[in-house]
Parts: sequence; structure tokens; C-alpha cells
Amino acid sequence: MSTARWRGLYALTDGVPRAPEDLASLVEAAIRGGAVLIQYRDKGTDDRRRRAEAATLVTVCHAHGVPLLVNDDVALALAVGADGAHLGRDDLPLAAARRQLGPRAILGVSCYADPERALAAQAEGASYVAFGRFFPSLTKPGASPANLEMLARVRPRLHLPVVAIGGVTPENGPVLITAGADLLAVVHGIFGEPDPRTAAERYARLFPPVS
Repeated sequence: MSTARWRGLYALTDGVPRAPEDLASLVEAAIRGGAVLIQYRDKGTDDRRRRAEAATLVTVCHAHGVPLLVNDDVALALAVGADGAHLGRDDLPLAAARRQLGPRAILGVSCYADPERALAAQAEGASYVAFGRFFPSLTKPGASPANLEMLARVRPRLHLPVVAIGGVTPENGPVLITAGADLLAVVHGIFGEPDPRTAAERYARLFPPVS
């Protein structure tokens, strides 16, 4: 993934049970709309279904040259040949995930509203750090809020891509970009819409082409 591609829409699947081919169609629509990074996010317990979905999405994403990450599950990412994983507070430590997935894997770390966690993740070799939620969120309604002032304050100390998540819309996305976000992570704003491609295009337009 080139440096230029580290800006833009980061689309996270919503965990709604679907046939793998239906989920693949939605993800492909998001990519065609401009998503530069996809995360397979599903908290379900049906391991067979999750593996089938993740494997299908690897094929779709790679056909379009877009990386696929797996949320919270390094073993699944390894099993299906995903490009990496996203790690939360209670997941496998970053160093252990790096050992399992290899030096080229994309490994993101949730940092909530904690700048020190982000700086530690940077020192440990994270590929990106994510802050949020910034706005009321359907995905994590009880999550501790982050704020724009924190993001702007810590951004100069971070030398890796920064993701903003939580209630992000095309209307509030610009203030997050101005505060220092490189990627806007979106779940329901893409996959909860009747036309994911058009929805993705609205976010992608927030990021002018890099000259």
C-alpha cells in the first residue's frame, strides 16, 4: 500500500449475517465508490461463516488492489491470507500479532481517546493508530468519546497514519481531516445505506487527489 493510499475512506463491514457473495457485492461497491482499505468486522460466533466471508473478501479486495484487514482475530487473518489485522485493547498484543502475521502485515491499533497508547503503538511498530468515537455511534454507543482537540494535539507526534472512527459522516468528516485524520473509518454510513457505492463516493470526495 503506497503512501498516497494511506488517505481516504476505510470501510468496516457491519456484521449483519449475509451470504458471502452478498457481502462481497457490498464490499466491492464500497471499493468502487473509493474505499482504500477494508476491514472485515464481525463479532459473531459462527466460525465457519466468518471464515467463508473473510476468504471471499480477500479475493474481492485483492482483485481491486485494496488491502483487507480482520478485526480482532489474528488467527482468522492468517488463515484466509488477509493483509493484516486491527487490534483492540483486549486482543492479542501487537508484538505477538506481528510475529504471527509477519513484518509486512498491516496492523492497526485502537487507541480510543488515549494519546499515550497511540505513541506506544507507534514505538512498537503499528501500521496505523485509530482514535474514537468522535461522534455518537451505532457501532459503539457506549464507547468513551474522543475529541478534536486531543487529535490535533497528538497528531504532530505521530509519524504513521491516523484513523478517526465513530459516527463519521460526510458532513462531519472534514473537521476530522483538518484535525489530523488520514483515514475516516465508517461502518453504517456505508453498509447501512441502500447504495454503498454512492455512500462511499460521498466520503471519498472529502479527500482531494494527491499530486
